Formats: sequence, C-alpha cells, structure tokens
Amino acid sequence: MAHATAQLIGDRSHQCDATATYTHDGARAYVLCDGIGSSAEVRAWTITAARRVARAAARRGEAEAGLRAVYNGYAGEPERSSPYAELPYACAAVAVTAPGKPLTLAWCGDVRVYVLTPGGVWRCLTADHNMRRVFNGSRNVVTSYLGASESDSEREARFGHAAIESATAPAAARCLLLASDGAYEPLEDSARNLADYLHGSPRQAATDFVTAAIDHASLRADNATALVADLSGAGLRE
Repeated sequence: MAHATAQLIGDRSHQCDATATYTHDGARAYVLCDGIGSSAEVRAWTITAARRVARAAARRGEAEAGLRAVYNGYAGEPERSSPYAELPYACAAVAVTAPGKPLTLAWCGDVRVYVLTPGGVWRCLTADHNMRRVFNGSRNVVTSYLGASESDSEREARFGHAAIESATAPAAARCLLLASDGAYEPLEDSARNLADYLHGSPRQAATDFVTAAIDHASLRADNATALVADLSGAGLRE
C-alpha cells in the first residue's frame, strides 16, 4: 500500500509534527502526532512518541490498543502527575490495517483521520478533542493529548469525552488521510473543499494539501502535515 507524508513548517520556529509507520505480521500502523509547543525538545519527543505509537499499534493489530498502551506508559511517569512539570505533550491519531480486519483508528487531541469511501467522498471519522467541541470555546485549547495523566473517566467527567476515542472505518475504504490542525483548519476556514487537493499519487496529494494549507493560512501559519495512504491500490481520484 503506497503512502507518503508531506510537511511544511509554516511560521513556527520548529517542525513539531511527526509521522511514523510500522508493519508487523501484515498489520500496518499509520501515525501522526502534533507536538504542543515549538522547541527542539518538543520536536524530538514527538518524533519518538509517533514511532512508539506506530510500533505498539502494529504489534497489537488494532489502533486503540496501541495508542492506549503508549498513553498509559507516558501517564505512568511520576513527573507527569506534578502540576509544576513542564514536559512535552502531543495530539495523536493512529490508523491500523490488518489482514481480515476492518480499518481501525484512535485519537487523543485534534489530529484528524479521513477516509475516501467507495463512493468517492472524503469522510472525517474523528471528533476533535478541544474546547470548541466541548464548550463552544477555543479550538486551540485541546482537551486530551498524549503525555497527559488523566484517565478516561476523569476526562469524561471534565469534558464529556474519553481520553482516547476510537472508530472503525467503513468497509472498502479506498484511501486514508491523517492531517494536523495546521493542515485542515486553514482550508476549512477559507471554505475550501479538502477533496480538491487530494488527487494523483499519495505524495502529490499530501504535498498539494499542505501547500494549500499554508497558502490559505492566517497571519501566522502553523506546522502543516498530511499523511496519505492508498489502501486499495486503485489510487486517488484524477
């Protein structure tokens, strides 16, 4: 299954988005992490986190189990329970294909997962973990993320959603898109049709998508990252 990632730094000091893929016994995981903040430390931590999620999810053959294992691992670090700790965090999304199983996905934060349905429609399967969803507040304040120590029940009580949510893609999904908020938000804000930038090869689609995002960004463009995978071998639309 062909896949490609494209990234642009925007106006940030560091590229703190990261992608990773991992294959184990026929299962393949696709991951995008969006580091919170902009520093060399956040960048390095986010790259490692993306790799850990990809490896864990592929080995388990299921998205939620993999993301939850890594989430719990970070949550168990003693320093993350301290209100005074200044540690790296990241929003994360993972999608997993496995032989004989539907495409599974899981997320914490506002990284989005889209699939291209057999009917040729790009459909978003995630629901953002941010204050816009919870209290109609700021979309820039996330309500769950990798590196947090809160449990599902604690997040539910505070924000009305679990720390990690999951979904299963419709049968015969043709293509997959993982996008950071810096990639999808500028296009949505300018009333663009995301599908207009998703054509050709996965590399062309990913490149066109993030390029359009930066072109349509506001005064301060965020990191923009897209991972596109052709799941069926039939390609994206021309």
